[in-house]
Amino acid sequence: MKNITLSIDDDLLKTGREYAGRHNISFNVMVRQLIEQTVKSPLDKWLDDTFLLMDKLDVSSAGESWTREDLHRV
Repeated sequence: MKNITLSIDDDLLKTGREYAGRHNISFNVMVRQLIEQTVKSPLDKWLDDTFLLMDKLDVSSAGESWTREDLHRV
């Protein structure tokens, strides 16, 4: 990962750090996420968001397995 240098107004930096702190993330992570959201294709983002949500779930298949037919059953 590359380091970059940004120039930012002192008040904006302070407010940004406070905002990030209230959301339990670092200012660095917040800026990285904002840049990613701005430049990443919306077609890619939904898939990343889906996997992120799945990773946050505390569920398990408990060793259960399914056949293709089981998954397509209505």
